[in-house]
Amino acid sequence: MRVLVVGSGIAGLIAAYRASQRHDVVLVTKAAAGEANTAYAQGGIAAALFPDDSAESHAADTLRAADGLADTEAVRVLTSEGPARVRELIELGVAFDRDRASGELARGHEAAHSARRVVHAGGDATGREIERALLSAVRASAVALHENTALAELILSEGRIVGAELLGPDGLIVEPADAVIVATGGAGRLFAHTTNPAVTTGDGVAAAWRAGAELTDVEFYQFHPTALAVPGTPLISEAVRGDGGVLLDEHGRRFMLDVHPDGELAPRDVVARGIAAAMARQNGRPVLLDATVLGADYLERRFPGLTATTRAHGFDWATEPIPVTPAAHYWMGGVRTDVDGRTSLPGLFCVGEAACTGVHGANRLASNSLLESLVFAERAAAALDVAWRPLAPLPRGEVRTVAPVAPPHASTPVGLSETQADPFERPESASESHADEIARIQSIMWDHVGLERSAESLEQAGRLLAAIPRDSAAPGDIAALEARNLAELATLIVDAARYREESRGAHFRRDHPAPDPAWQRRVSWIQRASHASAAPSSSSDGPRSATGSPEFPTSADAPATTITSTGTTTRATLA
Repeated sequence: MRVLVVGSGIAGLIAAYRASQRHDVVLVTKAAAGEANTAYAQGGIAAALFPDDSAESHAADTLRAADGLADTEAVRVLTSEGPARVRELIELGVAFDRDRASGELARGHEAAHSARRVVHAGGDATGREIERALLSAVRASAVALHENTALAELILSEGRIVGAELLGPDGLIVEPADAVIVATGGAGRLFAHTTNPAVTTGDGVAAAWRAGAELTDVEFYQFHPTALAVPGTPLISEAVRGDGGVLLDEHGRRFMLDVHPDGELAPRDVVARGIAAAMARQNGRPVLLDATVLGADYLERRFPGLTATTRAHGFDWATEPIPVTPAAHYWMGGVRTDVDGRTSLPGLFCVGEAACTGVHGANRLASNSLLESLVFAERAAAALDVAWRPLAPLPRGEVRTVAPVAPPHASTPVGLSETQADPFERPESASESHADEIARIQSIMWDHVGLERSAESLEQAGRLLAAIPRDSAAPGDIAALEARNLAELATLIVDAARYREESRGAHFRRDHPAPDPAWQRRVSWIQRASHASAAPSSSSDGPRSATGSPEFPTSADAPATTITSTGTTTRATLA
């Protein structure tokens, strides 16, 4: 089977590495391999690895943080399989920190966890260490890795995903595949202030949406409570508060104890809104994170990266509190999947932040994101070898359908000319135009669809987004593609946030400030016309191959265009 994996964070790397042991795997990534949210993960990865902890306790904490919307089976899978997956990371060479006295894995405490179960690496460089080890494993495997190659569209044929259109350094590539695994991460660049890197523009989720995939929980976007209040809003790990850092207003008062009995270790949505309220009382000025009690030696050893970051911005956090503010951090919503990564479109799997497995519900528990990527990417790779199973209906939910903005994408092969412009070489005028469009989207989303929302703010956001001129032509460069993806996802999030008339988890409505038991249900969204052409038959899983897997078109019947490598340049070659 030929498998196309899109994205090179922890989810994409695990999926590609495991799948390559049995299949022909092509892995593409929009930027340099390793430039993903994973590399920026600081705090660690949560798992019940220790004798005084249990998967059941971890599951209970995850369900509590999810505020009534988590999928209990997905949570069970996450917390019960997580410890084995973390041990496999160690076998692959991930060097988690060890206690200097005992030699056992060092473990940290983060908000809303009832036990110290967060393992970390490099002090505060867990994601980067995981990325290093997994990239090394992938490069040593049979995976064909292609950098600077972005997902433009998923190709739909007779209700199945049979490949993808990609934008590479030499232009448009049509890549046939028997299965596509989307692992493109979230969409933090929807907001003016985010902890996410520049590549997080929702490419995979947007492509799946246009192809007719079911998206779920899209109104729930988590804002991390503590980003350094400087340009770029770099993340200040939750682990700092877990180790004893406290939040102060500008008068030096520890205000979070007035908001929640757990103070700084309350769930993220509670802390983020507590900070926002304190900032509002002081005319928008940042609050302060005081970690001075930890001492210079501990901060340097436990948080070397953060020590360097704060120092680079002129702060000595060992002797003075640092200014912090909330920033967009993680999308609980995404492409709905089962516990094996299958989506509503046969042939399409989704893992990592781009997926909505249901484990996070309305609010993600700290340090569960890397674990989710690890567990469900492993399961998706294994599911390639079994018959496709249609996605079951949500047990507590509803499906909303909307008309597509544009017709679903046709599966037509595209050739390349020698003179075709490099999509990564953005013409200055076009780049500026799309940069302006993205900046307008980010401003609208931050001002009207951020930590606090209302019918009025969401109506205004919808009007402002609709007023932004959009190019109806297919994007020919990365800037245009990113602008289109962000515009489509912003509109969907606004619609979903407007529809949910309650406050729950990361979704807070000023005009509906309390949870409503009638809304303790999940909501999915589908583009009507696209989904109708892509929906599998409810009475059949489709034709089977001799191995029991679905018969997807292979290179014999799909457009004969594949990726090959010529030197350091990725090219499309027509057979």
